[in-house]
Amino acid sequence: MPTPENLLIALVVLQGFVGGADTLINHELLERLPARPEACSEIGLHALREALYAMLFAALAWHEWHGAWGLAIAALLALEIGVDAVDEFVENRTRVLPQNERMLHFFMIMNLGLIAFALALVLGEWLYRPGAVQAVSHGAGSWLLSLLSLAALCWAVRDMIAWRRLARLRPA
Repeated sequence: MPTPENLLIALVVLQGFVGGADTLINHELLERLPARPEACSEIGLHALREALYAMLFAALAWHEWHGAWGLAIAALLALEIGVDAVDEFVENRTRVLPQNERMLHFFMIMNLGLIAFALALVLGEWLYRPGAVQAVSHGAGSWLLSLLSLAALCWAVRDMIAWRRLARLRPA
């Protein structure tokens, strides 16, 4: 049986890969969102979400967050969930999503709930330890999270540039 930490890492890695597939297939190839002025708000939310995921991936890759530091990870995940909720509202208001995108979103939302549950289990242990950011290795999971963090950060910058360009093109 996997430990709560191993479960958390596996779920977060899965979220990164599925989110990356959604971004590449749906946002880029099918919908071409960065080129559509009407997608400006959505692209801005994507840039914020990608930056939050980059931080979450990096924070969990090689560290445990003991004591009150664990609340920072909980706040980061809560903020991510809030941005996802707003993004779903904006997407459904501004465009018709392809069926595969709806399915990927459903899967990612379900997985995000599992991540929150696994994090609650992990925080149940971390919060009672003396406050510290403890170095740890999750083996391949740490390396995958590091790569996902770098990819999410690069994509956040790319989407931020697209958002700024689209904001200038959008009619006042």
